[in-house]
Order: sequence, then structure tokens, then C-alpha cells
Amino acid sequence: MTTAIDTTTDTVTPERLRERLRAGAPVGVLDVRAPETAEKWRINGGSIEYLNVPYYELLDGMPESVLTALPEGPLVVVCAKGDSSELIVEQLADAGVDAVSLERGMRGWADLYEYAELDVGTDATVAQYHRPSSGCLGYLIADGEEAIVVDPLLAFVDAYEQDARAFGADLIGAVDTHVHADHVSGLRELSARGVERMLPAAAVARGTAFEPDRTLADGEAITVGETTLEVLRTPGHTSGMTSLLVDGEVLLTGDGLFVDSVARPDLEDGDDGAPEAARQLYDTLQELLGLDEGIVVAPAHASDGTPRRDDGTFTATLRTVRERLAVLDADRETFVERVLADMPPRPANYETIIDTNLGRADTDQTEALTMELGPNNCAASAGGLEADD
Repeated sequence: MTTAIDTTTDTVTPERLRERLRAGAPVGVLDVRAPETAEKWRINGGSIEYLNVPYYELLDGMPESVLTALPEGPLVVVCAKGDSSELIVEQLADAGVDAVSLERGMRGWADLYEYAELDVGTDATVAQYHRPSSGCLGYLIADGEEAIVVDPLLAFVDAYEQDARAFGADLIGAVDTHVHADHVSGLRELSARGVERMLPAAAVARGTAFEPDRTLADGEAITVGETTLEVLRTPGHTSGMTSLLVDGEVLLTGDGLFVDSVARPDLEDGDDGAPEAARQLYDTLQELLGLDEGIVVAPAHASDGTPRRDDGTFTATLRTVRERLAVLDADRETFVERVLADMPPRPANYETIIDTNLGRADTDQTEALTMELGPNNCAASAGGLEADD
């Protein structure tokens, strides 16, 4: 059922807007933030008709040129925190146009965090978290009285603990697959709450300012209840990139391999180091392609256009990923050339976020949320990677 937007009220919640967009129902978005801000990060979706007009151009009333250009469908006005959009909704009402303001604006959109369970052949529950505003994905693995979280975000540490309790489990561990560049990790906060903090050995070697509770080496295993997570070193995106194979059924690939793209290789050593990192990524992916093609790939990010599996998660079998990405069957140098071509902009504030995740800077939840606003951009551009139609 398509979720309606009630334009007889003044506001719509981020949750209700998200439900409508997931249903593919039309939505008109009037974004009243400054153009330079809106260009970097906005609400996207195939059913959205979008218009950006800064609020300061609308304070004296609605110009006819704007009224005639307004998007079709239920009109949602968006600003940074919800205040300016409420004012613009009043201006639209004076002009005879029904519209609603997005509650808490883009800040409220950034607070959305979705939960879905993977339909896979494990005794454990494997759940995926999705942050629509950035595409970040995290995972909870629960088996019996124990649970572990993989790639947690600082902004949502309470959710992981609450969900573990809902399974009757204690959250015993938290793992980052690598040193993230697009969000502030929740490892430090969870460690302060008594959760075992785990980090790959190669990630620690980058120069963390802290000692993790457990350093993970290639070939080791993490045990959660009766479930085993095999540690697989998969460098390329970063030198410390590590994947976790859950009971031989689910491969948590971090930012190494996505279901519709591959990692970008330039966030650790910059442009100079990107070609060698891309070669390393090629070797890593060739090893992963040797795994059972029925294994479900569960990455750490999804884009606006990433397809969902039938269970609602952003996952796909290794077979499907290979079919989607012709570049995986290219030779080494062709792979490197195509991955390095047309690289997207680096994530916002990525150097500060990396320093924070290495423990070299202190960042609270409010600062983290501000730094994380914007697209993740941890994948190589999709152009030239997919299979031909």
C-alpha cells in the first residue's frame, strides 16, 4: 500500500516520506537550502521531481516563475533543520498551494535507520541496518544469548544494544571491517559500554591511537553463540580492509565489494597510491570470486540505485554480482583503468573522519552527525563497471 502524504497538515515525518519513496509513489521536493549545499547532498529517488530554490529568494512571497515550476505530486519542502521550510510552507499556502515541511529537515532525514533481516541459510539472525541519507550499511549477527555488530555508526549505538536485547542476547562484540572514511565509528563508544572492540590487524597498523580489545588476523574466527565468522583479509579499498564470512553463507565485504560496484582505491594513499591499491583490489576480488557463487554478498554501502534482494536487503549472491559487473572479468590492467576512471568526489570531511576513527581526534555524537552529512562516495563510479545491456 502506498503511504499517503497528508497535505492538510503542516509537516511530514522522515519515516512517512521514506515509506512513500520506497513504494515508488510520486513526490515533489522543493529544496530551499543554498544551491551549493543542495548540490552536494539531497534526497534522491526515482519517483522524485526536484526543484531547488533558496529560501531567501522566497521570503517576500512566491514568484510566479517558481509557482509555475513547482514539482508535481504531493509537495514536500526541505531545508536543513525544518525551520525555514515551515516558513516557506506558509508562503505557499498564501499562494494557494498545498505543501508540507519535512520534520527536522535534512537533519531528520539523516536520523533515519532501517532494519531488515537477511533470508539466508544460517541458524543465526543476520540483520542489515541501512541509513538512507548516506547509504551506510551495518550488520547485527545474533545467535542464542550473544550478538555482535559489524561496521557500527556512532550515531546509532543505542539501536544495536536495544536490538540485541530484543533477541534476548548480550552485545558482546563490535567490529569495523576497516578504518572508515565516511562515518564516525561506534566502536569507541561501544567499548566504553563494555562491548569487546575488534579491529583488523592491518587497520591497527595504519597507526591507531588506541589498542583494540582484540586484533583480528587473516584466517582467525569470531564466535557468536554457535555461529562462526571467518576473518578474510581483503585489501584494496584500504590496506586493512577485511571481510567476514558468516557460517560460509554470508560475506560481509565492508567497502571492498558492493552488489553493484567495487571499492574506490584512493582514500588511504590518495591519487598517487590509487593505481597500486587498485591492483591490490583486483587480486582480492579474484580471490573472492573463487568462493561459492551462492554466497550472499553483504556490503557496507548502497547507493540510491542499488537494487534490493527479495528480503528487502541490499545484498546479492556472488553470482548475481559477477553478472552485474563486467569489470570483474576484465584483466588486471583493464580493471585498474576502469576503476580509476571518473572517480566520484571524496566523502565529505573524510580526513577528519579517518583521524577520528584512528583515535587521533575526539568527536561526540553531535559533531559526528554534522561531519557525516552528505553522500558516502566510497564506491568507484558505476560508469564502465556494469555488464553491457
